This record gives sequence, structure tokens and C-alpha cells, in this order.
Amino acid sequence: MNQQRLLERELSWLSFNQRVLQEAQDVQVPLLERFRFLGIYSSNMDEFYRVRVANVRRKVLLSEQYIDKHNALQLFDQIQLKVIDLQEEFDATYNNLLERLSQNGIELINETQLSEFHAIWLNQYYKDKLRRHIFPLVLTQNLKLWEQIDDDKTYLMVAMRNTDDYQYALIEVPSSNVPRFVQLPQEAGSSVKKVILLDNVIRHNLAQIFSGFFEFKHIHAYSMKLTRDAELELSNEISQSLYEQMSSGLRKRLNAEPVRLVYDKKMPDSMLKILKNNLGISSKKGLISGGRYHSFKDFIEFPSIGDKSLEFDKLPAIEQKYFLSQPNAFKAIAQRDILLYYPYHKFSYFTELLRQSAYDPKVTKIQICLYRVAKKSRVISALIEAVKNGKEVEVNIELRARFDEQANMQWAEILSNAGATVSFGIPNLKVHAKICLITRLEDGKLQSYAHIGTGNFHEKNAKIYTDFSLFSTHKKLTNEVAQVFEFLKRPYLKFKFNHLIVSPINSRTTINELIEAEISAAQTGQISGITLKLNNLVDPFLIEKLYKASNAGVKIQLIVRGICSLITGINNMSENITAISIVDRYLEHPRVSIFANSGQPKVYISSADWMTRNIDQRVEVGCPIYCPEVKATIIDIINLQLNDNTKARLLNTQQSNPYHRGTGSTVIRSQIEIYAYLKRQQLNSPYVKKETAVIIDDAEDEFQEYQLDELEALT
Repeated sequence: MNQQRLLERELSWLSFNQRVLQEAQDVQVPLLERFRFLGIYSSNMDEFYRVRVANVRRKVLLSEQYIDKHNALQLFDQIQLKVIDLQEEFDATYNNLLERLSQNGIELINETQLSEFHAIWLNQYYKDKLRRHIFPLVLTQNLKLWEQIDDDKTYLMVAMRNTDDYQYALIEVPSSNVPRFVQLPQEAGSSVKKVILLDNVIRHNLAQIFSGFFEFKHIHAYSMKLTRDAELELSNEISQSLYEQMSSGLRKRLNAEPVRLVYDKKMPDSMLKILKNNLGISSKKGLISGGRYHSFKDFIEFPSIGDKSLEFDKLPAIEQKYFLSQPNAFKAIAQRDILLYYPYHKFSYFTELLRQSAYDPKVTKIQICLYRVAKKSRVISALIEAVKNGKEVEVNIELRARFDEQANMQWAEILSNAGATVSFGIPNLKVHAKICLITRLEDGKLQSYAHIGTGNFHEKNAKIYTDFSLFSTHKKLTNEVAQVFEFLKRPYLKFKFNHLIVSPINSRTTINELIEAEISAAQTGQISGITLKLNNLVDPFLIEKLYKASNAGVKIQLIVRGICSLITGINNMSENITAISIVDRYLEHPRVSIFANSGQPKVYISSADWMTRNIDQRVEVGCPIYCPEVKATIIDIINLQLNDNTKARLLNTQQSNPYHRGTGSTVIRSQIEIYAYLKRQQLNSPYVKKETAVIIDDAEDEFQEYQLDELEALT
């Protein structure tokens, strides 16, 4: 029997989301943060169905080969079974957290638990705050319900019974304009803080909503949520621009095929049958029964109430000593390569660089690649101000960034109208590189300042995603960053990169060469080793290359946050490979590669995961670290993570996520240790005063966009 060599990526992703659920179960995590991890888990699961399960479903429906169809169907069933198990675990966790919440003087109640005082108060709240946002859909023969249901919104299906006659309707639970959690006023003599979900406020007022329009003796409601296929269908019409194709594709997504229907398990069979008929659902596949509330992603914004101990401690953002030592960002970067590590360092150093570039008379050009940006983006604002000041501004904006397509189309229009030169990359290649190049005229010569990073230029994400940003004037790097921008404009020309690792040009060959060098070193008795920190490790050819290195005696250490298709610890295949995953208060997002190189380590940071799409089908940029100080900092940070014995889980064949406790007695929680390490670097600087520390925004703001890059992991 052949040894299994790869784990299914969808099942590996579910194992990752189980690690998120573990954070909600961890008693060491503050209580309100545990609720927020439930929200993250739920949001991740929604996108998993929209992207990955939808893809498996298409294989089931469209595969022409029997074996392909059979394998896809088998995988679909495995996913369904795992999701059901996780749903039971989720429900048990939620109920346990409700009990703990009550023990802390906070009660999350439903409409059946209201006192008379709160019932009257909510009647008025509905009239004053909520009623204007309620628009029921009444089921009739003429209503095409599948065309009216919005993807991923929560609905209450209402049944009104008058003797033996039923009338059905759906109410969309508002997802904006009103808070999803309503804090009730405290009753006299009570110290308990009570909170009710918006769904239950609507349930409480069902009779008020429909009275006067329908006659009924009984009225009740059950929740449901539909998840659709998120794949965009782009036409090949030459006459259509990418912008036009994206607009058309987004409209089609609104009515895409359903891949999941989540419903209240107490919903009567007769009601479920009517719902399925109206939505055109005939199969049981994709049907998930659950509790009475299905938009748990709202728990990401669980309100800050109660004692401060119920949330993570605030951490002061750390100043970067080299930026502080100079009068402007350009003088600082000209002195040496500078590394930022978000969210420990402030993202505002980058936006300040752009702000200075916008009015610095020496700056002539700004070039940047944008994949995702914040809703209120200081990056965009700085670029527009640069145009006003006569700078040449070139922006490559990726219209196909999944779930940010609409926003990026709007940003493209805003930038174009402002006078920036806006481009949309290369057909069939998403531009995922995190690069910026600023050109400055200094003493009659052009000088380039480059930024190469692992994360998006996104202010909110930088508060909770860990990512590296490198700033450099190193000519070997800046010249090749300039070539990447030329490649985006003229992909038909031949480009050669001797320093940067650029997908799809040289990533696969360069990575293969680096691994082969470690194999040769091991075989000749020299120092060898490979350490990788990735979001996802999926590409089968690179995994096979790592297996080859393991068999040659190369010790390989992996830190993989999300999907890991590689199987560790198998004799004659991967006995020299270990893998861990870290899930904690910050989302681990950098991509880092360290090759022992016979005792002279080669270190790279990159925008690319080791997935086929990132290596062959996207524009990605990886950067060698030449500055010894920066290199040492990155290696130290990775070593702290490898020694984590608090938040690290072992990635094993069973995908059971056991905690990696290690052998030492010292407790190491890497994110806290990294903060302390960078803080020591700061305090050893003569440029930093203690009072310069800035407090990171509130925890609920930190968590709001935790899930965004999970979408990238699923694309």
C-alpha cells in the first residue's frame, strides 16, 4: 500500500479553524476575547464554504471523469462530517462561555427571559431605533426567494398560523446601522449587566411587525443563513475591460448557487421543506442544523463591558529607534535597512513616509502595489496629496482581491479621477506583491527608497496581523523592485532577478536551488537546515522537495498557521521534519524562509505562501535580508516562535492539534516574548523616551478584521 504523501487541504484548513476554536476554549484567554474567537471561527467557516466547499461542489457537479467525481464526493462527505463535529464542539463551548459570563455579572439573554421593565423598554427601542430597518419578505407564489436572499445575511423565517392556515415571511436581521448587541438598562437594585442579540429583539417584536397586516393566533420564528458560491465568472470578451468584467462578475455572484444552508435545528420539518423548495435546494449536502443564532461572526464585535480583566491587556506600540534618530524618514532609511514588525511597531511609520513623500520637493515618483487597504485609508489619502503636489504616482491595484473587488474598483476610480496612473496588473495573474518604490532627486542623481513586505498596506490589519516591512536603499534591491514595476507594465519583456524572488518568474527555480543547496550541504557533512514560516504549505512539488531534503538528513522546522498538506514524522519520508502552528491574540501572517547555508544563514521575507497559485499564478515578491542586524532580529523572532510552549500546536497526521509543550520548565508564549524582545531593542536606544509609547486601539477594534486574510488563504 502506498504511503499517503499529502493531507487534503480542505481538511487541513478545518483543522486550522479548530485551533481558533481552541482559543475560545482556553481558560487562560480573557472571557470576552473567547467570545470574539467564536466570532472569528464562525466568520472563517462562512468564507470556507463560500470558496473551498464551493470549489469541491463544482468538482462534484462538473467532473467528467468518474474517479475525479468520486474523490470530490468523498471529500465533500468528509468535510460535512468534520463540520458537524466542530459545530457540536462550538455549541458546547458557547454554552460554557454563557455560564462563565453570568458568573461575571453579565447575562446574554433571549426574548423569553425579559423582565417586564426590559420588555417595555425593548418595545420602545424597536419603534425608535430598529423599525425603520425592517422589511419583511412575504412568501407568495410570485416571489422568487432565491433571487432575493443575500449571501451570508441572517434571516428569521416567520410562521403565522390562523387556525390551520399558515403564512410565511422572512426578515433580514440588519447587519449595519444598528448594533448587533443591545445593552439593556440596568434595573434598580440589580448589578447584573444584561445584553440581548438583535435577532431576539426582533423575535420579541414579531407581533408588532405583522399585526394589522395579517391575521394570526400564533407567530414564531426560526433563524437561517444561506452561503453561496463566491467564485467570480469573468468573460473572455476582448471588448470588455477587466473593470467591466469584474462589475458583471460581482452581479452574478449575488445569485450564485447555494453551497450551505444553516438553520435552527428546532425548525419544524414542514417549514424547512418550504424553505428548501423556495430556495431550490433538493440535496441534503450542505444542510447544517445548529442553534437559534447563525451569525456568530458578529461576536467579533462583542461589546466591552464588565471588568477590564475580561479583555486582553493593552500593549504600548513600540517606537522604531532608527526612524526616531533622523529628522525625516528618508534620512533614516538612507543610513541603514530598517525593519518593522507589526503590530509591535507602528504602521504609521509607513504612512508617514508616504505623507512626507507627498510634499517633499525632492520626490519625483511614487509607485505602489495595492491588494487590500483600509476603509479610511491614509495610504490612499497620501497618494492623492502627492498627485496634487505634482508627483508622478503609479498605482497597481488588484481588482480581483477576493471580497475586496468592489472596494478596489471604487479606489481605482478615486485614484484615477485624482490624476494618478492606475493599472490593473497582468491578465490571469493576481498582483499580490507588497512593494512600494519612491524615487527622489538627490544632488542631481535619482535615489530610490524601497519597501518590501509580507502584509497589505492596511492600517487596521497592521494592528492585529503580524507582518514584516523592510525599508531599504540597497541598490541591488531597489533596482530589482523597479524591474517588478516594469514587469507589471511590460510582461512581454524578459526580466532576470538575481536577488528578489519574483513569482511567476523565478520563485520555483530559486526555492528549488536553495533546498538543493541544503541537501548538498547535509550530504557533505556541512551545517544544513531549513526553517519556514508560512500561512499555507500546499504546493505538492515543493513538499516533495522538502521530503527529499528530509531523507538527505536536512533538519526542517515549519511554522504554518493555516493549511499544511505536508505530513510530518514519517520514516523514510519526513522523519526530519517538524511542524507547529501558533494561534494567539495576533494573527500570524509573515512568510519567512531561513536556509542554514553552511553556517552563513540566508534569510528571506516574502508575500508568497508555498502554494501553486502563489508560485506560478501570481505576482509575488520575496526579498533577501542583507543587513546583519535585521537578519539577526528575524532569526531571533523565529526562534522564539519555535520555542513557544503555550500557544503552539503540533501539526500531526491525525490533525488533532495537541499543544506543543516542549521539554523546558520555562513558560514561553512567543507573542509576549517577541514584544519583550523588541521592547528591549527600543529601550537600548538613546532616541526613545518612555512617554513616547502609544496605546494600541481597543481590543474589539483589533479583532474586527482578524478574519480578512483567511479569505486570501482560501482563494
